[in-house]
Amino acid sequence: MDQVRVRFAPSPTGALHIGGVRTALFNYLFAKKNNGTFILRIEDTDQTRFVEGAEAYIKESLEWCGIEPDESPWKPGDFGPYHQSQRKEIYQKYAQKLLDEGNAYYAFDTPEELDVMRERLKEAGVANPQYNAAARMTMKNSLTLSAEEVQAKMDAGEPYVVRFKVDPKEEVRLNDMIRGWVHVHGSTLDDKVLMKSDGLPTYHLANIVDDHLMKITHVIRGEEWLPSAPLHVLLYKYLGFEETMPQFAHLPLILKPDGNGKLSKRAADKAGFPIFPLNWNDPESGELSVGFREEGFLPDALINFLAFLGWNPGTEQELFSREELIQAFGIEKVNKAGTKFDVEKAKWFNQQYLKSTDPNQLAETVKNDLHAKYQIECSETTALAIVDLLKERVTFPHEMAPNALYLFYAPEEYDEKVVRKKWNEEAEKAVTLYANALEHQDEISPEGAKDLFFTTMEANDIKAGKNMQALRMVVTGEGSGPDLMAIISLMGGKAVAERIKYSIDQLK
Repeated sequence: MDQVRVRFAPSPTGALHIGGVRTALFNYLFAKKNNGTFILRIEDTDQTRFVEGAEAYIKESLEWCGIEPDESPWKPGDFGPYHQSQRKEIYQKYAQKLLDEGNAYYAFDTPEELDVMRERLKEAGVANPQYNAAARMTMKNSLTLSAEEVQAKMDAGEPYVVRFKVDPKEEVRLNDMIRGWVHVHGSTLDDKVLMKSDGLPTYHLANIVDDHLMKITHVIRGEEWLPSAPLHVLLYKYLGFEETMPQFAHLPLILKPDGNGKLSKRAADKAGFPIFPLNWNDPESGELSVGFREEGFLPDALINFLAFLGWNPGTEQELFSREELIQAFGIEKVNKAGTKFDVEKAKWFNQQYLKSTDPNQLAETVKNDLHAKYQIECSETTALAIVDLLKERVTFPHEMAPNALYLFYAPEEYDEKVVRKKWNEEAEKAVTLYANALEHQDEISPEGAKDLFFTTMEANDIKAGKNMQALRMVVTGEGSGPDLMAIISLMGGKAVAERIKYSIDQLK
């Protein structure tokens, strides 16, 4: 087999959807598994839909995810340019080849005339009106006009498109790597536009020409492109590229969490989770969409989660390093059926990765968050202790600072359930005695704090276990949380004694 070359070809028409990130990831994993090359190509031929900042967003998103292309507009190889808008003359040459050999034709129909044609076909009982072999002979194109009429229209500057001429007797067969054999009859296909009136190609022509010239061996893309695949097979045939036609693999749809339909931005917004890898400020509407990064997802956790959207290693293993994913990945293990986007599973992956993240990195986040959001200055030692306290109990790094505020501030409110069930005369006596024992202990270890509590309770014939939750409440305001004795050690005996006495006054 030739050296594997795959491509991810997004359009700069807005933010990169998480489904696009999954497509990029599967291409990247396939390339790395096969010692191949992963290419990023910007498909920017539709200038009407171009959005300022979208290309930079695609670049930053892939960099954050660690899906680095081997060739791209910002890392050119031998097959550039990597922007389709810079390849206009290349496409015109191939469109001309199709025209010269009778496999394409000029069409001068106006949008209004196309609407009339569709209405006419609907009235005749055609459910899905198309510009096909039958309709083309009733329209204004170089198949129904004389050569002189065609030339006159061109000389007059009349707008035209180039359409592919589909043979209705053609049988198209495609062996998809995921779906197996796909059979389509030419009579079901329409004469797609290949070159638009602005002289730029449509996706259909541009991507076939580019994939051929860039020596792409495998086209791994979303299921939404499966209906276009038969047309692409025909283009390979009529452009003379049949021998170098890549293998196709159409990835399963990513579905809403309930499995009912394709995942959309609206569905994600409604369910309260991101749909884009990074924050996206829509330049047209001004709307801010929060990204997975800003929500607190770690890139490796998100990648591990995305890999399982449609792919299964066939083992019980769920947590994979990047290198393990590359080694385990295979297109033959990708499912045909759509896959639900389970955001709770994504959070689970994040929790697992958070536990193994460098504590110093998390401590930096804690320090920055405490300073920026609460104007609290925190030492490196304290930040590391907070990380140790909380990293098993939170899903996202940014949850640590707000969950550690009781270390710096006395509670403003107390857990009502604990107050109702546990706060009584004995509990008040127990915590008061403990405060008195603590107030001379500036530094105390978690073990020392625990021993002191139990010995103090025993000396006063009070059950320690029965009053432990009341102690937690007067120190933190909460009924549950991380190891209480580690909290007491971190705050220091004297500070905890003051906190207990303050809380007793508040609870009276």
